[in-house]
Amino acid sequence: MNRDDAALLHRTSLFGVLPEEAMERLAEKAVRRSYGRGEIVFREDDPGDALCVVVEGLVKVYRTSLDGDEMLLVTLGPSAVFGELPMVDGGLRSASAAAVEATTLLMITRTALLDALRNSPELIDRLLRSLGSMVRRLTDQAADLVFLDLPGRVAKLLLRMAEERGTGDEADQAMDLQLTQTDLANMVGGSRQSVNQVLNSFERLGYVELDGRRIVIRKPDQLKRRAGQYE
Repeated sequence: MNRDDAALLHRTSLFGVLPEEAMERLAEKAVRRSYGRGEIVFREDDPGDALCVVVEGLVKVYRTSLDGDEMLLVTLGPSAVFGELPMVDGGLRSASAAAVEATTLLMITRTALLDALRNSPELIDRLLRSLGSMVRRLTDQAADLVFLDLPGRVAKLLLRMAEERGTGDEADQAMDLQLTQTDLANMVGGSRQSVNQVLNSFERLGYVELDGRRIVIRKPDQLKRRAGQYE
């Protein structure tokens, strides 16, 4: 057994409730897989046969239209868990996932997960909470597309990313997004050109500082107002 895998599972919000012995049993059944930048982890409508845990790297989860346009749902870094839905309903993948950079994942089969769930009411509770959080996030995204204009959606996205991966204090949070402006546009339902214009306008107003894919938030309160988070 790779003890690093057991330690990784312990750090996740989903599996951290398991006793050490159960964690080690689950880690013994898990398999590591590596993906290069841009490599597909799974596609929408693929069989949902495994849950994924990010060991290292970055993964994007997205939907694709019939015309090939993408809507980026979320990006996930180390210790993040994804692919939960087919584990519950036994259905197909509801979205696609791909490596944004060189990435290693820990794959846990549906059979192994169900065995762990049968012996852990706490794990069932955590899985339900994880699914609930996913539904809330998707509901918020749908509402934002209706109720917020593009600058408001970009402001809200930057604030959320700063909370998830920012460094520094609240007034000077720096983020190395590791995402292109096309990726950002896909997350907010805009074009690359329009998102670029919004980011440049935020920089002129002093809300943010841009340096390639690195963004420093200078005026979070102004971004919150623009995102409709203040009255």
